[in-house]
Amino acid sequence: MKKSIITTLASVTLLLGACSGEVDQTKEKTELIPEEPQDETTTETAETDSNSSASEDMYATDPDKVQDSYDVVVVGSGGAGLAAAISAHDAGASVAVFEKMPVAGGNTNGASAGMNASETIFQEAEGIEDSKEKFFEESLEGGKGTNDQELLRYLTDNAADAIEWLDSLGITLNNLTTTGGMSVPRAHRPEDGSPVGEYLVDGLIENLSERDIPLFLNSEVNGLMQEDGVVTGIDVAVGQTNQMSIQAKSTIITTGGFGASPDMLQEFEPDAADSVTTNHEGATGDGIKMAQEVGADVVDMEHVQVHPTVDQTEGFLITEAVRGEGAILVNQKGERFFNELDTRDAVSEAIQSLDEGYSYLIVDQALRERVPAIDFYESQGLVQKGETLAKLAEEIDVDAETLEATVTAWNEHVQAGEDPDFGRETGMEHQLSEAPYYAIKIAPGVHHTMGGLRINTETAVLDEAGEAIPGLYAAGEVTGGIHGQNRIGGNAVADIIVFGRHAGEEAAK
Repeated sequence: MKKSIITTLASVTLLLGACSGEVDQTKEKTELIPEEPQDETTTETAETDSNSSASEDMYATDPDKVQDSYDVVVVGSGGAGLAAAISAHDAGASVAVFEKMPVAGGNTNGASAGMNASETIFQEAEGIEDSKEKFFEESLEGGKGTNDQELLRYLTDNAADAIEWLDSLGITLNNLTTTGGMSVPRAHRPEDGSPVGEYLVDGLIENLSERDIPLFLNSEVNGLMQEDGVVTGIDVAVGQTNQMSIQAKSTIITTGGFGASPDMLQEFEPDAADSVTTNHEGATGDGIKMAQEVGADVVDMEHVQVHPTVDQTEGFLITEAVRGEGAILVNQKGERFFNELDTRDAVSEAIQSLDEGYSYLIVDQALRERVPAIDFYESQGLVQKGETLAKLAEEIDVDAETLEATVTAWNEHVQAGEDPDFGRETGMEHQLSEAPYYAIKIAPGVHHTMGGLRINTETAVLDEAGEAIPGLYAAGEVTGGIHGQNRIGGNAVADIIVFGRHAGEEAAK
């Protein structure tokens, strides 16, 4: 499959974590540059120029073409929704996708580290020994043992097959890295090591287009229709103006979480309400609310994850792959203070406990070349550079001798294969020894809401009695229970693809 490049002021912002606060609607215009061979110059232009003649209309469906009924309607066009639509279509159903935002992709656009899966063809090709049981146990430990184990088991048992399903769609994730809480490389990325999100959304949208599955942007669903306890479709403002009721035999909610809703954060996790967020502005819990109106139950709503490495000025998420490829965290004294690849909640707490409340990621040139996202961070003014460690120390106002001693000690730990200071065991394949050196200032920010609609392993939405609500399915961050109290990095993409695909199959039945 030829790769097209979605470029937009909005998606550049979302590339590695959406901005916090209000977003100027003029920045949401999407450009789709189709199937052109790209040299470095062309690609750079495409990623920065929002004035191309191409537009979102190249993949959005004309609102006038909406029908009054479909077998399956999908509410939300993030990774879960796009996967669900493709899966339902391929199972024989007529399908339409409705998205309230002017750009497709949701928070998936900002996914960075990769998609976790075990016992995959790509792990086997690299000689990486892994198991579904290990994947399950480490995810359960990361969730503090509170995960819905049936859902988690379905996730870990089916992730490898989902990797192959994506590959069959021309979306190949064959570059492996490690995320916090994982003992082996099982986060699958695009071949060039770039962030997984935009590549994934781009590929899924291309598959939608190949199947002529309609995708209606700027189309906010206002509620679900229900007759005699059965969900029968949606009320939606198609193209913002055409308010109509659309009948459906099955409805799939894939609207994401509520990480950009100050009101819901205040209700369920007040400590996070004032924090910077990596979420796109549309992540306001709409799907949760509309499902509750027809009797849906929710679970784990109080569990909100903060990501440890977030730029505090604009809310850019700094991908976990930076630490997975060998970066260290230092405080304002220039000292390491924690295991950088512990679980996200633990690393976040360690940073917040520092007197300064922030930290620096320390990177060398070789690591930068392994993680292309760092080029983007630099373009946004987030990276400070020093030709030597001493020069870098001067740039970030830490003691040069201390920083040099910290990096020297780290390199010795890497060479020895163990970290006696903080017990780090992963992301230790490469020393930080190739000048120049770089620093990125970070602190925790709201990233993922673990709570949401209660579902079963068939992705059916359950009511408070634990019974499936006929005609209603859900997948992705809008659901709860899978991740328990804390999500492991790389499991969100696994979640949206495994359960999004499965929701499409179940809804099509």
